[in-house]
Amino acid sequence: MTDSIEGMSPSKDYTAQEIIVVAGAKVLEDNKIVFVGTGLPMVASLLAKRTHAPGLIPVFEAGAVGPALIHGLPLSVGDSKTFTGASYVKGLNAAFELTQRGFADFGFIGGAEVDMYGNLNSTMIGDFPAGYQRPKVRLPGSGGASDMAASCERTILIVPHDKKKFNEKLNYITSPGHLDGTPNARYKAGMQGKGPYRLISTKGIFDFDEKTSRMRILYTFPGETVQSIQDATGFELLVSPNVSEFTTPTVEEIRLIREEIDPAGVFVKRAAK
Repeated sequence: MTDSIEGMSPSKDYTAQEIIVVAGAKVLEDNKIVFVGTGLPMVASLLAKRTHAPGLIPVFEAGAVGPALIHGLPLSVGDSKTFTGASYVKGLNAAFELTQRGFADFGFIGGAEVDMYGNLNSTMIGDFPAGYQRPKVRLPGSGGASDMAASCERTILIVPHDKKKFNEKLNYITSPGHLDGTPNARYKAGMQGKGPYRLISTKGIFDFDEKTSRMRILYTFPGETVQSIQDATGFELLVSPNVSEFTTPTVEEIRLIREEIDPAGVFVKRAAK
C-alpha cells in the first residue's frame, strides 16, 4: 500500500486516458445519482467512490441501481457486477424511467464528435442523410446515450481532443446537448434537465456559458495552454475568466486506477514501453 505522503504527491507517470478518468471522478459529487455509460465513465465512477464520493449512487442501463461495486470493474452495463449488492434491479425501462422522473443528477457519456453546444455524435461519419447507409465510418451508435442526454439533470461528456472531433457542424446528432444554443432550446424540444455540464477531453475540462450555451475552457491539463487547445479545436472556444491548470493526478489516484480499478487495462490502456 502506498503511504499517505507519497500517495498525495503529484504523479510523474500518467496517460491521457488516466487524467480524463481523474478529472471525471472529481466532477462527480458525493451522495449524487449518476447514470453510468460503458468505458471510462465506469472507471471514473469507481475512482470517485473510492476517494471523495463514497456515497455516490451509480445507475446502469440494464436496471441496477446503487450497487456497491466492491467486486471489481463491470465490463458492460449488464455485467453481473452491476447487480451485486444493488439497492434494487427492475430492468432497462425502469432505469430510464428514473431519469425521466428527474432522479439522475448526472449522466456520464462519451462520443466521437462534439460541437460547441455539447451535441454529440456516436453514430456515423459521412454525408448525412445521403451517406447514412454507406458512411465513411460506422460508429457504435447511441445505446442509451441519447436518452441520458435528453433526461438526466446534467451530463458529463468525454471526447478525445482534435480538430476532427471538435467540429462546428456534426456529421450526425446522436445525443442532444444544448441543440442550437438558443434560449430554452431543450425545453422547447421537449427535453428536461439542464443538458451538458462539463466536457472532459485529452486537453482540458470545459463548461458551457450560461447565456450562449457555448463551450468554454475551464481548466487546461498540464502541458496545455488556452492557445494549444484552441489550435486543436474546429470552432472558436470561449475562455472562462477563472481558467486555471488542472491539478496533476496524484500517485495514489494512478495506483488505484492501475492496481485496483482496471488492472487488466480493459478501458484504460497502458502506455507502450
